Amino acid sequence: MKKIKTKFKDLYVFQGKTYYDNRGFLREGFRTKLLKQKLIFAIFSKSKKNVLRGLHLQTIKPQAKFMSVLKGKILDVAVDLRKSSKTYKKHFKIILSQKNSKSIYIPPGFIHGFLGLEEENIVVYSCTNYRNKNSEIGDCIQDIIKKTYSIYRKMVSLHVSLHEPNLLKMELQTLLSFYETKKQNALVLLFRPVLFE
Repeated sequence: MKKIKTKFKDLYVFQGKTYYDNRGFLREGFRTKLLKQKLIFAIFSKSKKNVLRGLHLQTIKPQAKFMSVLKGKILDVAVDLRKSSKTYKKHFKIILSQKNSKSIYIPPGFIHGFLGLEEENIVVYSCTNYRNKNSEIGDCIQDIIKKTYSIYRKMVSLHVSLHEPNLLKMELQTLLSFYETKKQNALVLLFRPVLFE
């Protein structure tokens, strides 16, 4: 396993290696010697294609996370919200997959989420602190897009004459099509610093 630095302080990519044979595969999870952090519990999630999970941040007893994909492929995005950081409000994105055997260590102070890219995506993330439900902040990107769509629909309906229902229908279908086909781009765009200013 190889530890790779990024431009974000304390955020690392780990390049693992997967060994395949006729029984299946074997892959090293993590090494405490390389990670130098105590991971106290792990979570497994299964997501379908285009499922968005996040954004998540814990303010009390903040968590560091070590993310890996056991099956499938995800777009993983973390935004630095550490005010003293040189990369404050900047985002880091990476593809994690069973095939590329990459993992990522995200230190405390990042808001984080990921998008499932294959039909079945199984993700494991180990954390340095237990979940504190009362200190969680963040919003689901999918909810943000849906709220935007709802507001847009109301705005359009106010400006379209009752004699032009086809125009309204066309406008709504165009936006819905964007929502369905551009989720991956939307995920990254909504992580841009302007969102947090």
